[in-house]
Amino acid sequence: MIDWPRVTELRDEVGAEDFGEVVDIFLEEVEEVIGKLEGGNRGQLEQDLHFLKGSALNLGFEEFSSMCLDGERRSAQGEAEGVDVAAIIANFQASKSAFLTGLSEKF
Repeated sequence: MIDWPRVTELRDEVGAEDFGEVVDIFLEEVEEVIGKLEGGNRGQLEQDLHFLKGSALNLGFEEFSSMCLDGERRSAQGEAEGVDVAAIIANFQASKSAFLTGLSEKF
């Protein structure tokens, strides 16, 4: 679910002191887009999933990123209504929980 080597790499790149801020910004920005999706707004689904995919990859949310990529591709093909947004949101919540738990254990 979480690519811990990527998380460690990012932490090393930005430094332990700034890593917490990077995590906070990531969660804030992603949760803002997730809130939009929870509200049923699919007007920019392809763009929203593209943003989520890239953000998730940077912080090691591997499975979530993969789901966003699939949804982004389907949206680009005109199949936005077939994207399981609820599953994507549920995966984010599970990934976030695993990430925060892992952070407290690993760092």
